[in-house]
Amino acid sequence: MDLIRIILAILLPPLGVFLQVGIGAQFWLNILLTLLGYIPGIVHAVWIIARR
Repeated sequence: MDLIRIILAILLPPLGVFLQVGIGAQFWLNILLTLLGYIPGIVHAVWIIARR
């Protein structure tokens, strides 16, 4: 299941974070990072998925 989340995190970072932690502070932070730059959003999403 983590592999699917990582693939989704690469394609759409907030979706990968949402599937991992739901709607919370990490989700909103990831949306902000994705809006500021796609790569920071991906890095944050993969970090959240790999950490848990």
